[in-house]
Amino acid sequence: MEALVIHAPGDLRVETYETAPLGPDQLQVRVRCGGICGSDLHYYQHGGFGTVRIKEPMVLGHEVAGVIEAVGADVRGFAAGERVAISPSRSCGICKFCQQGLQNHCLDMRYYGSAMRTPHVQGAFRQQIVVEPHQAHKLADSVSDGEGSMAEPLSVALHAVRRAGSLLGKRVLVTGCGPIGALAIIAARRAGAAHIVATDVGAHTLGKALQVGADEVVNVAEEPDGLARFAVDKGSFDVLFEASGNARALVGAFDAVRPRGIIVQLGLGGEMTLPVNTIVAKEFDLRGAFRFHEEFAMAVELLNKGLVDVKPLISATLSYRDSARAFALAADRSQAMKVILNFD
Repeated sequence: MEALVIHAPGDLRVETYETAPLGPDQLQVRVRCGGICGSDLHYYQHGGFGTVRIKEPMVLGHEVAGVIEAVGADVRGFAAGERVAISPSRSCGICKFCQQGLQNHCLDMRYYGSAMRTPHVQGAFRQQIVVEPHQAHKLADSVSDGEGSMAEPLSVALHAVRRAGSLLGKRVLVTGCGPIGALAIIAARRAGAAHIVATDVGAHTLGKALQVGADEVVNVAEEPDGLARFAVDKGSFDVLFEASGNARALVGAFDAVRPRGIIVQLGLGGEMTLPVNTIVAKEFDLRGAFRFHEEFAMAVELLNKGLVDVKPLISATLSYRDSARAFALAADRSQAMKVILNFD
């Protein structure tokens, strides 16, 4: 089978890749669709992010869906021909964090398409992959393969919403309306948020934010003081989801968050310097949100039941053999949100 293998920045190749033998307790899946994530873009454009660097050829990708081709002899509950979304998260299950139910902090995590450890963990942008049954989540006939591949980023947003606590009736601000920010809007609305305001620097992304459920949007590039009206009387938002990874976006929203408001940081960028005096004086609750675990099953269930709609965020579907054009489009927020690769 073939796979998309990154060798260096800008050097992404279609290569023949050997599929691992099917074990008695495993599933063999024919990958049909894979979504290009921000981390895939970082590997492609810069060779990594922060201290994480490509040191050896690595198959990219971790947002995938496909169809089961073969079922191991000891596997129950799955059959060839069933369509599944695949969780890329493979925690060890035995470390102290896994035992505490914090699998996203596993000490021996193997996450598809990651150079965080060496040898790197090979990704899922390949035509065929062998997975564990717990990674496979069945898709309803009403859910397309492209939508199924969105289960992973939706899981990230669902985890962030869970980290915020109850959103029922709350006023929510989302800064950064790329795919994760837009999915945070979807998840927050599903969790009962009463009013959602979103900010970004691009008209295309803000248009998508409105399409998926934001009540209001603010283009902070055109209107730098656009949040000032929400800062009256010490702020009006109960919860802030910061999805841009930009320090200016985070700090710029502080005046609009009410005292004892909750700030959930899910965007990853460079190191930030925070106004600690403001955090103390307004008694903010600052929380991180990293990956997910049980939220993947929740994401698939929401998709299967039609309780969320991610279709507006799928901008294009291109062949994996046209990866250069696909990655260029995925990096252009003036035109695209989520670009899907077709592996059929």
